[in-house]
Amino acid sequence: MRPAAPGRFPGPRRRRGTVPSGTGTVPPGARAVPGGARAVPPGSGLTILVLAKSPRPGLSKTRLAPRFGPEGAAALAAAALADTLAAVVTAPAARRILVLAGDEVPPLPAGVDVVPQVAGTHAERIAAALAAVPGPALLIGMDTPQVTPALLTLDLSAPAAQAWFGAAEDGGWWALGLRDPRRYARPVLDGVPMSTPSTGAVQRRRLLDAGLGVVDLPVLRDVDEPADAEAVAAQVPATRFAALVRRLGTGPAPGACDGPGGAHPAPGVPDGTRAVPAPDRPDGTRAVPGTPSRSRP
Repeated sequence: MRPAAPGRFPGPRRRRGTVPSGTGTVPPGARAVPGGARAVPPGSGLTILVLAKSPRPGLSKTRLAPRFGPEGAAALAAAALADTLAAVVTAPAARRILVLAGDEVPPLPAGVDVVPQVAGTHAERIAAALAAVPGPALLIGMDTPQVTPALLTLDLSAPAAQAWFGAAEDGGWWALGLRDPRRYARPVLDGVPMSTPSTGAVQRRRLLDAGLGVVDLPVLRDVDEPADAEAVAAQVPATRFAALVRRLGTGPAPGACDGPGGAHPAPGVPDGTRAVPAPDRPDGTRAVPGTPSRSRP
């Protein structure tokens, strides 16, 4: 894919109803959000948001690089999101949106729109993405390629359910849903420490302190370290992510580095069913996600 101008999405990859960063055009019925995110047109039903980042060797999933190499780590990030989007497009929802950081927009499954992330901290970017939605919203990342449509199916008929929370095994969280995100997203996320062993506990407490009825989703293992990648791949062997873990594990890590990976990155975008030297050129094919084990916080 030809690189886009800084701060803009390439024209051929834009989808109807989305606005590239840096333009002054807002689709009919949408509300501009400071920093570049755009709200979707009003409507009923659930919106599923996937927070992601364009994958680049040395920047995406760097903690996987000592085992799989920088290019392999970026390709795994891409495959993880491809599996995530495959689950999202078959989950019951009115809208499905990729909230992307980076100027490389991948081919997307039918029914998925793309909007740019705002600038700011990780918590601020999550809050802005949720607050841009006029109705119930569920936000996930791409660190859980084992996610299934069933895990993303929320019962909106119970009025007492005002928030949905999916804890991660490492103390973080993999899913955050709000019935009224415009009202609550920023207050419940403001100042929450990210990427710490207590992030999930603090975030869930914020929801309760706001007076929201919280529905706990199953606890999942997210992919941060090589051991996580191998464990999740074994759990869901039919996924694109698992196939790539197996393929990369049969030979030397491409572009392997001696040093450890860097800080926890934001999520990546999908590639195809094969490992490629340039994972920012995805082929957009889908995989069938498996079923993760179900446990409770």
